[in-house]
Amino acid sequence: MRNSIKLLVFALIAAGVCAIYLFHELNGSFGYALPKRTIKVLAMVLTGVTIAYATVVFQTITHNKILTPSIMGLDSLYMLLQTLIIFFLGSGHMIIVNKQVNFLISVVVMIVFALLLYKFLFKKGNQPIYFLLLVGIIVGTFFSSISTFFQVLIDPNEFQIVQDRMFASFNNINSDLVWLAIVLVVLVMIYAWRFLKYLDVLSLGRDTAINLGVPYDSIVKKMLIIVAVFISISTALVGPITFFGLIVANLSYQFFKTYKHNILITGAILMSIIALVGGQWVVERVFTFSTTLSVIINFIGGVYFIYLLLKERKAA
Repeated sequence: MRNSIKLLVFALIAAGVCAIYLFHELNGSFGYALPKRTIKVLAMVLTGVTIAYATVVFQTITHNKILTPSIMGLDSLYMLLQTLIIFFLGSGHMIIVNKQVNFLISVVVMIVFALLLYKFLFKKGNQPIYFLLLVGIIVGTFFSSISTFFQVLIDPNEFQIVQDRMFASFNNINSDLVWLAIVLVVLVMIYAWRFLKYLDVLSLGRDTAINLGVPYDSIVKKMLIIVAVFISISTALVGPITFFGLIVANLSYQFFKTYKHNILITGAILMSIIALVGGQWVVERVFTFSTTLSVIINFIGGVYFIYLLLKERKAA
C-alpha cells in the first residue's frame, strides 16, 4: 500500500513536470511551440522508459546494482558506426542527413551485434553471465579505440558532426523518428510483458530459480535481447547516456525497498521521466542551452557511481 502511494506521488510529479515543460512561457504559441515541445517530451518519456526498464532487468540478471547495459559495448558500437559512416561517406550522405535511415541502420546493427554476441557465447552451453560482461567490456573498449583512431584522421569540419553524436541531445528531434520509436517500443513491451513475472524469481539466483521451475537460461537470453533492443532504440534516438540508468535504478531500489519488479520498474520509469523532463527544462530555462542534459547526468552519475562503490565496499 505504501509503495502504491509512492508510485502515485511520483506519477503526479512526472505529470506536473511534463505540464510545466509543455506550457511554461508558451505565450500563445500553440500552433508552433507546443507541437515541438510535445515531441521533445515524448522522446524523453520514451528514453526514460527504455533505459529504466533495461537497466533494472539487466541488474536483476547480473545480480549487480552497479552495472548498466552499456557494459555490453552498444554505446561504443553506436559511436563507431557513426564515425565510420561520416569518415567513409561524409556528413552529407543520405545515411547521415536522413535521420529515419540513420536510426533504423543504427538499431539494426546494434541488435544484430547483440544477437551474434549472445549466440557466440551461449552456443557451447551455459556460460556464466559474467563471462558475457567481460567480453562486452573488451569489445566495447575495442570499438572505442577504433572510433578514436578514425576521429583523429577525420576532417575537422566532419569531426564536429561526430562530436555532436557523442552526447545525448533532445533538441531538433525528428517527429517521424519519435513515432517510429514508439511503435517499436510498444511492440517490444507487449512481448516482454509475459516475462515480467519471472524477474522476481530470477533475482533469487540461478539455482533457486531453476529449483522453482523457471527455465532460467531461456528467460535470461530473451531478457538480454529485450535489453539490447531497448538500449539500441534509446541510443539511436537521442545518443548515449552512460550513467542515467544506474541513477534511476538504484534510486528506485532505495525508495521502494521491495523485490517486486513491477513496482521497481514503474518507479524507475517515473523517476526517469522526472529527471529527463525536469533536467531539460533547467538546461533550457536556467542554463539557456550553455550545456547539455547528458553532461549533467554523466557528472551526477559519475559521482553517484563512486558513492555506490564506496557503499558496497563498506558493506563488504
